[in-house]
Formats: sequence, structure tokens, C-alpha cells
Amino acid sequence: MAEIEQRLLMLIDDEPAQSRLITALAAREGWRTLVVKDSETAIATLGTRQGMQLNAIVLDQWVPGDEACSLIAELRSRRPALPILMLTTSASPLLAVEAMRAGATDYLVKPVAPDRLMQALRMATTREAPRDELQPLTEKMPTTPDFDAMIGAAPAFRTALAVAAKAARGHGPVLIEGESGTGKEMVIRAMQAASPRAKLPFRLINVGAIPANSVESALFGHEKGAFPGAFDRHIGALQHADGGTLAIDEIDRLPLSVQERLLDSIRRGDVRPIGARHSFRIDVRLIAASNLPLKDLAEAGHFLRELHAAIAPVTVHLPPLRERAGDIAALARHFLARIGEQPGLRPLGITDGALALLAAYDWPGNVRQLQAVLFRAAVFCDGDALTAEDFPQLSDLLGSESAHQAPVQEGVGVMLYTPDGNLRPLEEIEADVIRLAIGHYRGRMTEVARRLGIGRSTLYRKLGELGIGDAA
Repeated sequence: MAEIEQRLLMLIDDEPAQSRLITALAAREGWRTLVVKDSETAIATLGTRQGMQLNAIVLDQWVPGDEACSLIAELRSRRPALPILMLTTSASPLLAVEAMRAGATDYLVKPVAPDRLMQALRMATTREAPRDELQPLTEKMPTTPDFDAMIGAAPAFRTALAVAAKAARGHGPVLIEGESGTGKEMVIRAMQAASPRAKLPFRLINVGAIPANSVESALFGHEKGAFPGAFDRHIGALQHADGGTLAIDEIDRLPLSVQERLLDSIRRGDVRPIGARHSFRIDVRLIAASNLPLKDLAEAGHFLRELHAAIAPVTVHLPPLRERAGDIAALARHFLARIGEQPGLRPLGITDGALALLAAYDWPGNVRQLQAVLFRAAVFCDGDALTAEDFPQLSDLLGSESAHQAPVQEGVGVMLYTPDGNLRPLEEIEADVIRLAIGHYRGRMTEVARRLGIGRSTLYRKLGELGIGDAA
């Protein structure tokens, strides 16, 4: 613990309220914070005894972009090994590119969630590969909430999408489970776009991004004067979503007391704001997402069994990226095409060696981490294609092991014969052909059906019959 207590953070910020907040958050992780209010003091501090003990810098971009980047470059030139995190209200990809090229280690968009700040500090001061860096930025890149646009041919992934697409057409609750970064929010938005309530109110709240003492109010709302600090009446997400859909991400982090209130609201079909004398009738479809298996949490007493049963008549299980490594090449090319459309960047290819390196890593942060790592590599790439050399952190982590990985094979054929020389059953060959087509056309099911010469309904029926997906 002594080593943790010695970590020193320099915060360059002239806003007292935010300085106090970041200082308090950093203290939870054992950081001491040195607050300076301007660039001149920050640069002068680097040469002091305290400055030589710094482990990281957080810079609030309160000045125009060029000046902030100049300060980052100056700090970087004086202390090349010191992590620098930039805190800003702008989600501009161009500003992120400029800040990173100037030497920023990470780019945090305000208001930054406490967990996000702490994770950024941990990642900046360890040798781990970046997991969620640039998360707020990369997630703001335009996406099409469409099942057909989702990339991946792995059977478990296609099965999950088939279950979600079928459930989207109904009005009942759905639970989406999967590790952080597997694409749960993407599936939520695709379900909303494909549902009968697509044009009705939609609210998505992330429990993990809300302070624990504010979650109940965020969901149920409160009346003026309901508790100290309730200066105005607040309408909660359940009431806002009346007639439409409410998505609750990271529902596994919901306090037990709030779980009980949510269960009561689901059973009664109403909502009572904190401090209110009466309830309001609501018609809300609930889509929940969890990073952890709720059944296991319920058995351990950390989640209400009754609430789990109420929200999970249909459960979608999204596999981690390490279980669908064959999709990494298609995902990488897809992300690079989108990244190349961002201001300050350009389209890039990627070599087989780089793809082999990506395939060798187990991606604890899943698809979100892959996207962020590709974004960082694209920012600093001088050539026309990313190579293994553009991923130095992955190379360091994997060591010489990655050098022996075979190049990723994209045109894997369909085996016609069994090892004993006999023909494989027709159903198995047909299933392989469909999987190959899904991968080749990056999961665009309309295009897959067209190229195979069958209708979409026939394709989905075959997915169910052949065990590729539950589309019955």
C-alpha cells in the first residue's frame, strides 16, 4: 500500500469545484493531488522537488485547442515519460488527434464518470495495453443501429443477434448480458430501431455513470424538497419513457433498495417519484444490460431473484471478443474505414502481420478496446497501412510469442471431406457456406441472402435449422 500512497498527480485547472472533485476521486485510489492554476506554474513545477515525484498530469482544456496542445507538447518535451491526460468538454475527433499527436496519453470528455477517470489513471501508469481509452470519443463516431450492419460471423455472436432481432419485434422485457465492451449498447439501440416503439420515447441510463445516491432519483424522479438539495422537481427516466422504452445499462450495479422499488414498479405498472403522494401509471418496455451474469449474482444474494425473473424472460448472451477471434480482421477493417472518415485522419489498410498480432491478444476490453487501440494507432501512422510496429504495447505484452503467429487467413475454404475421406453431410457444408458468406459480407444479412440467391426469411430460417442462430 505504501507504493500506492506515493503516487502524485498534478492537476492543471482553474475551476475550484472541479479541482476538489478530481482531488477527492483521485484520493480514493491513493493519489495525492497537486493543483496548479495555469500553464506557467505547471511548467515551473516540473523542475521542483515535488515536480520530480509526479506520476501523472491531468490538464483541463480550458484554453483554445492550439494553446492546450502547445502546453501538452511543452510538458512532454520536459518529461517524456510522464502520462498526460486531457480533460475537455469537446468530443471533436480533430481535437483528440491534435492532443494525442502533441503527446497526450488519453482524452477524457466531461462530464467524466468517476470510474472512467480512475481507469484512465490506472492505465496511464501501468504497462497494460489501453482498454477504454478514447471510449467517449470512439463511441460518438456515427453508427447505424441496424442488425444487418453488425460485424461478425462467429456462431455465438450471430445466435445472440438472431435472439435480439426476434425479441425486438415484441413489447416484453429483454436482458442483454456480456462483458464490458462486447457491444451491449449497440444491440440495445438496434433493438429499439427495429421495435414497434421505435418512434416513441426512448431513454438509456448507465447505472455505473451515476453516483450511487442519485440512482433512485434518476430512475423514479423526485418532488421539490423531497430531500436535502432537491431544489426543483425532477422527472425520472421511467416517467420520461412512458409509452416507449427504457434501457438500463449496468443494471447489475443497481443498489438492492432501488432493485426493490424497480420490481414494484414493474409489477404495478406505475412509478412514484421520491417525496410524491401518489403514483403515475406508465407503459414502459424495459431493456436491461449487465456486465455480469445476473443469475449468478441472484444466487449469491447480490441481485433480487424476482427482479431477475421479471426482466429476463428473454436473455441475449454476447460473447467476448476472445471467443470470436475470427471476427477481428473484419472488425479491424470496419473500424479503420470509420476512423478514416474522422477529421484529421485518413483511410488506412492493415497488414497480415498486424492482424496476426491483434488476433493473438485476448482483448479484456473486447470490441470497444479494439476500436480504441486502432484509433490510437491510426493517429500516429505515417504509412498507408497499419503494421505490427504500429502496436508497440501489444508487441511488448505478447513478446516473441506473437512473432510465431500465422498470418490471419481470410479465404478459408469449406471442407468437403471428413478426415476418413468420406463426404461431409450436406447440412454441415451448407452451414459452413452460410458462415463463410456472413463473414465475407461482414454480417450484412441482406447482402448475404442476395449473394446466396435466397430471401432473407429463408436465410433466417436456415440459421435456425442449421443451428447457426435462433431465428425460428
